[in-house]
Amino acid sequence: MRQCPVCSSRFPNFLPLPNGFFDIFHRLNVFYSLEDFETLNLGQYSCPVCAASDRDRMYALFVKQLLTQPSDRPMRILDIAPAPVLSKFLRAITNAQYRSADLFSPLADDIVDIMDMHIYSDNAFDFIVCSHVLEHVLDDAKAIAELYRVLAPGGTAILMVPLLLTAMETDEDPFEKSVDERWARFGQDDHVRLYAKHDFLQRLGNGGFQVKSLATADFGHGTFTKHGITQQSVLHIGQKNHH
Repeated sequence: MRQCPVCSSRFPNFLPLPNGFFDIFHRLNVFYSLEDFETLNLGQYSCPVCAASDRDRMYALFVKQLLTQPSDRPMRILDIAPAPVLSKFLRAITNAQYRSADLFSPLADDIVDIMDMHIYSDNAFDFIVCSHVLEHVLDDAKAIAELYRVLAPGGTAILMVPLLLTAMETDEDPFEKSVDERWARFGQDDHVRLYAKHDFLQRLGNGGFQVKSLATADFGHGTFTKHGITQQSVLHIGQKNHH
């Protein structure tokens, strides 16, 4: 049996990625395969009960590990561009203070531009979730610097983007106007870049983060399979050292 770590439901299988993505990529004759992305389970994509995606489920597993660490005060959480299912999961954590931020989403607590999060003070959060946001942003270096600034020393950030494992270099053009061209080059109509893995990790490092990449072995034998996560999936987290 499979199990969803977000809603705790059990069932034989998760649901596959909807066909719409494949249809667009076939029509545009893109140069890559969806199987070439690092963290994407095409066949076991979403939970049939709560709709959590495979990456949401991986984050939930990590958060449950994180919560086992002793703390003398509530964990201050910042969720950038909140996904409904994961947001609900994070809000339900006991002994935590949760804020969500987005420029446009009605779900978010705060209207915030990730490139300029001046409403938050330095070192304001112990844990940040920034998942599939940086590929949308005009200047990702500014955004990464802001994420680092608002993270407290000793804090942890989930920092994830679509990573095309066959890409040798990042392809980016924030000013590309053609919707088809953005789908073909960047994997979605509202993306402005498609990252190569080594470059993405380097950009995080340049922004000050100590980067850790957690793979299937870090979560324990059989954990990814049970929760519908591919064996090539990797969770990239950034940490801010104590000074």
